Amino acid sequence: MRLLITHGRVICPATNVDRVTNLLVENGKIAAYDAESRGDEQIIDASGLIVSPGLIDMHVQLREPGCEEDETIECGTAAALAGGFTSIACIPNTDPPLDSQAGVEFVLHKALRANNCRVFVLACVSKNREGKELAEIGSLVEGGAVGFTDADRPIHNSELLRRALEYCLMFDKPILNHPEVLDLSQGGIMHEGRTSLVLGLAGMPAEAEDVMTGRALRLAEETGGRLHLMNISSGGSVELIRRAKARGVKVTAEVCAPHFCLTDDKLRTFDSNYKVNPPLRPAEHVAACIEGLADGTIDVIASGHAPRASEKKMRELDQAPFGMINLETTLALVITKLIHPGHLDWPTALAKLTINPARALGLNKGTLAVGADADITIIDPQRRWVVDPSRFKSKSSNTPLAGVELQGQAAHVIVGGALKF
Repeated sequence: MRLLITHGRVICPATNVDRVTNLLVENGKIAAYDAESRGDEQIIDASGLIVSPGLIDMHVQLREPGCEEDETIECGTAAALAGGFTSIACIPNTDPPLDSQAGVEFVLHKALRANNCRVFVLACVSKNREGKELAEIGSLVEGGAVGFTDADRPIHNSELLRRALEYCLMFDKPILNHPEVLDLSQGGIMHEGRTSLVLGLAGMPAEAEDVMTGRALRLAEETGGRLHLMNISSGGSVELIRRAKARGVKVTAEVCAPHFCLTDDKLRTFDSNYKVNPPLRPAEHVAACIEGLADGTIDVIASGHAPRASEKKMRELDQAPFGMINLETTLALVITKLIHPGHLDWPTALAKLTINPARALGLNKGTLAVGADADITIIDPQRRWVVDPSRFKSKSSNTPLAGVELQGQAAHVIVGGALKF
């Protein structure tokens, strides 16, 4: 099958391409630039649109198996397509956790059957995510795992993290760690600061993130292991990562959508949809995260998609679980809050959504080079739309953005040469 995308602004950060051209797709691969129609292909007119490598989200909760009331693999991958993502990596906070080869293969099989976007599995670092004993890393790699994390549970055992970093060097796989010292944040609901004091809510100090970030960076520096820091939200952690990179430490880091556009004063509404982990922080931390994105300290923008069933989020704020859905809003938030105000240009922003997460996970994705898989996201940068969770593909609706107008949306999503959205 031939597909010709005409007159679009093709931006491929991996190959430094940024120009208006025609792009030919043939047999599921990128076939040629500057191609002309010969009359037998499907044509997509991308005039005024941006043609990007397929977006990659390396931090998604699919919640299946075990928590299908929140999300399923089928609806989660459909939501990813609607958000412009051709590939996602799911974290293992399922029930049971993805700490066995069978568990990894189950997710891959279900994703294949759903036939939406590509799904890559991040398996557990420790058995049952308990942080006590290493999972069977070798068999998990054999089952298809592309990296290892205990999801939203930080790897608090320093010796376990050190051994995991060393052991995964043999497989050239990254360790993804959620930086949080539970002794400092346990029982917290929101960022510890002036707003939490006024509201009388238990706080989660930025130091809980910073201390764990520093420890993980030191262990990565000592072992030479591949470390990826998830959920960065504090200015202190951004500065620690900046210094570590200057020393040559092999580390990548991500900021999830809420932490570059929302602040902790949103909790004054007591809306549990603003309750996320790490918590929303004050404006100075948001500014530091944006600065980290702009100067390259932060490599990746992720959605941090955390679906939760409505009945769970309707509990009292201290009882409601953490989490916000973001797959279908992240691209628009990047355009509205980062590109439009001039914090990032298009090539820089798209690098953090394509080639950078691909490299962090060791995936042969995120490029529009000739011969590469034809995973393509075509973006309408001018389209304005109002967030309506009832129209989302996700099974959950836990977003505080309902009724908010955003700019930019995926117009077409192509996976392996097939038009999926």
